[in-house]
Amino acid sequence: MSLQMARRWRSACTSVFVMDIARPEFKQQKRRRQIIIGSVAVVILVAITLGVSRLKPAAPSVERSTVWTDTVKEGPMLRQVRGLGTLTPTPEDVRLIPAETDATVLRIVKLSGSPVNSDTVLVEMSNPQVEQEAVDANLQLKAAEAEYQNLKVKLDADLMTQKAGAATVGADYSQAQRQASTDKALYDLGVISGLAYKASQGKADELTTRNDLEGQKLTINQKAIVSQMAVQQAKVEQMRALAQLKQRQLDKLKVRAGIDGLLVDMPLQVGQRVLAGAVLAKIVQPNRLMASLKIPETQARDVQIGEPASVDTHNGVVQGSVMRVDPAVVNGTVTVDVKLTGDLPKGARPDLSVDGTIDLERLDKTVYVGRPAFGQENSTISLFRLDPDGKGASRVPVKVGRTSVNTIQVIEGLKPGDTVILSDMSRWDSNDRIRLD
Repeated sequence: MSLQMARRWRSACTSVFVMDIARPEFKQQKRRRQIIIGSVAVVILVAITLGVSRLKPAAPSVERSTVWTDTVKEGPMLRQVRGLGTLTPTPEDVRLIPAETDATVLRIVKLSGSPVNSDTVLVEMSNPQVEQEAVDANLQLKAAEAEYQNLKVKLDADLMTQKAGAATVGADYSQAQRQASTDKALYDLGVISGLAYKASQGKADELTTRNDLEGQKLTINQKAIVSQMAVQQAKVEQMRALAQLKQRQLDKLKVRAGIDGLLVDMPLQVGQRVLAGAVLAKIVQPNRLMASLKIPETQARDVQIGEPASVDTHNGVVQGSVMRVDPAVVNGTVTVDVKLTGDLPKGARPDLSVDGTIDLERLDKTVYVGRPAFGQENSTISLFRLDPDGKGASRVPVKVGRTSVNTIQVIEGLKPGDTVILSDMSRWDSNDRIRLD
C-alpha cells in the first residue's frame, strides 16, 4: 500500500512541476497565427467588396408583350405629316345674311339643317319705321318725276317762243338781203340815188347781225335747257335710288336665302330684336367643302402649296391638294387648307372632324424604322436593340434624319434587319440592358 501511494504522490508532483514551467514561445506563435488569420480575412473581405462593387447591376426584366418593336428596313420612304381638322365650306361658297336694319323677328320659317334655294324665305321680320320710310321715298320719287316733267314742258315752251322770234328775225334778214341786192342793181342803173341804196344796205347789215345773235342765243338756250334737265334728272335718280333702297330694306324684312345650299346656322328666336348688321343666318353649299387641318408647327415648315393630301372622314378617304398655308402659328399649330378633289362620302358636312395626311416627299433607298415614342428629326437618340435570340436588349445611340408620320430616317447606329424597341422606355433610362420575358 505504501509503495502505490508513493508512486501516486511522485506522479502528482511531476504533473504539478510540469504545469508550472513557463513556455512563452507557444503564446507568441498563437498570437502570430491569429494576426495572420485576421489579415488574410481582411484581405479576402476587401477583395470581395471590390469585386461586388465592380459588378454591373442585374438587368431589369420587361414583359415582351408590353413593348412595341419594329425592324429596320431599307428602301423608299414616303415623308408625310398628319393633323386633325374639320371640314369647312370654301369661302366663295359661304353666305352670311346680315340684317339691313333694326327689326323684330315675327316668324322663323326654316331651321338649321334645312336645304334651301335662293328664293326660300327663312325669317319674317317687322320694322314700322322702314315701312313708312319706303312709302315716303316712293312719294318723293313721284314728286321729283312730276317736277321733271313740269320743267321739261316749261323749257320746251320757252324754246319754241325763242325759235319763233329767231324765225321772224331770219325772215326779215332774208327780205333785207334781197332788197339790198335789188337796190344795188337799181343804183348801178342810175334809177335810185346812192342814199337810198346805202339805207337798204345798212338795214341788211343790221338784220345780219341780229340773225347771228338770235342763232347764238338759241344755241345757248338749248344748252341751258339740257343742263337744267340734267339737274332735275339727277334729282329724280337720287329719289329713285332712295326709294329703291327703302324698298329693298322693306323687302329684306323677309329674309331669303339668296343661294342654293344648306342652312347651317339660325341664331334667332321669335320676338327677338336684332340690330342692323347682325348675322341672321349662314348658308353653305355642302357639296363644296375643304379640309382645314392643324399641323404641328415643327412639321408645317415643309408643307408647300400643291402637295397631294388625303383626308379621312371616318366614312371614306377623299383625295385633295394643299391650297393654303396659314402664315401664323396658333397654339403650336399651323392651319393648312386642303382642297378636296374627290367625291365626298355620304354624311360629309361642315364642321365634321377629319384626319388629314399630306405627302411631302419620297426618299429613295434609305434606311428607316418606325417612329419611336420620343425622338426629333436630325438628332441623336438612344434605342434598345434586341439581341439575336430576342431575350434581351441593349441600349445603342442612333443618329436619325428626317421624319414622317410613322417612320424616321436612320443615319447611323442601326442596320437593316435590326429590331429595336420603339415604345416609351424612359422608365429604364438608368439601364443599358434589359431582359425580355
